[in-house]
Amino acid sequence: MKKRTLSIIAGISYLVIFFAAIFGNFLVVDSLKANPLETVVNSQFLVRLGAVAFLVAAVFDVVIAWALKLMYDKNPLTGLSTYFRLIHAAVMAIAVFALVEVANLRSAEAIIHLVTRFDIIWLIGLFFFGFHLILVSWIVRKPKWIMAFLFAAGVMYIVDTTAHFMLPNYSDYADIFLAMVAVPSILGEMAFGIWLLVKGGKK
Repeated sequence: MKKRTLSIIAGISYLVIFFAAIFGNFLVVDSLKANPLETVVNSQFLVRLGAVAFLVAAVFDVVIAWALKLMYDKNPLTGLSTYFRLIHAAVMAIAVFALVEVANLRSAEAIIHLVTRFDIIWLIGLFFFGFHLILVSWIVRKPKWIMAFLFAAGVMYIVDTTAHFMLPNYSDYADIFLAMVAVPSILGEMAFGIWLLVKGGKK
């Protein structure tokens, strides 16, 4: 398969993941945290759809891992980068089990407990994803500004997950960590996805 074709496939997959993650995180998970019982009772279909959205994101994570591996197969770091992304996809799929169970609960406390479990498993996945992004920034190299954002995003995913597990007062700094993760990850990953669609794989 031509590298240009692989690049387009990876770019489209990035966009699918971006919109699936926005839907799952902001319309479903955040709603469950704000109004757990009300969301499950009145929007059960939305909760189940959110679980499916995360599964779709996991599938396209694998597609991106495959496409990038074939595009940059001559780089010795590509295989390692692929494994880290596949681990992330697998952990994300496991996290979805918690959301599927949430739809059947009628206790706010039990719902929050499972949503918290989902978040913890999700964070573990992002820890591995951080290493994937760092390696991608070394493998692809250009455009340099996009790779710089990917590298920064990778570092911050690792730092944020570590801080969650190590700092007993993490909530005091949650907004700061969120900004430090969100800015480079959104700018870097979205820019990389668009670059893959427009220029990736061209000579």
